[in-house]
Amino acid sequence: MAIDIDGPRLEPTDGTPVRRLVIFLHGFGADGNDLIAIGEQWRALLPDAAFVSPHAPEACAMPGAGAGRQWFELTFRDPHEYWRGVNAAGPTLDAFIDKERDRYGLSDADVALVGFSQGTMMALHVGLRRRERLLAIVGYSGALAGPEHLKGQLTHKPPVLLLHGDRDEVIPIHMLFLALQGLTEAEVGAEFHIAAGLGHGIDPEGLVMGAQFLAGAAHGFQPR
Repeated sequence: MAIDIDGPRLEPTDGTPVRRLVIFLHGFGADGNDLIAIGEQWRALLPDAAFVSPHAPEACAMPGAGAGRQWFELTFRDPHEYWRGVNAAGPTLDAFIDKERDRYGLSDADVALVGFSQGTMMALHVGLRRRERLLAIVGYSGALAGPEHLKGQLTHKPPVLLLHGDRDEVIPIHMLFLALQGLTEAEVGAEFHIAAGLGHGIDPEGLVMGAQFLAGAAHGFQPR
């Protein structure tokens, strides 16, 4: 069942008509405010884009998380919790994409998903199963939930860029390789970048690469 969600947003400041929409999906224990500032940095390469960063639908269940949110609960003990979680939260994200796309009179081909950690899991799960093909998917420090299910459920193959630190202590680097393997088996082309010395986060180089990837997709450039 879909839950109505919302969050902070940015639109072009000079009156430029909105022709693209970038949806940021935050990680476990954060909220929409965690990523929306990236939109300020990306405006130079994406001047006609609106940016929105919804708060995930659930209060974070982890002790000490404060006002943080989660797309789904994590125990880090159950190997199947990623798959159950993305399926449970998927309808909420799908409905949000529809609502925000229609707000600007756009099509799915104008919409990009950018996730971090648990948000990357959501971006890959929903973005590869949309009724229409999205502009692109960028995922930082994340994973592909249920890779064995993707080939049978895949609907479209948007450009995908995955970025990961080789010192990630939360979602280890091997999860990137498992994601790439799952995407390859489903015949989804993906670019990737490994940041040397980076833990569970996004570095300046990764931010630039993400913006350049989306700008390239917006201008019709396909992944190598």
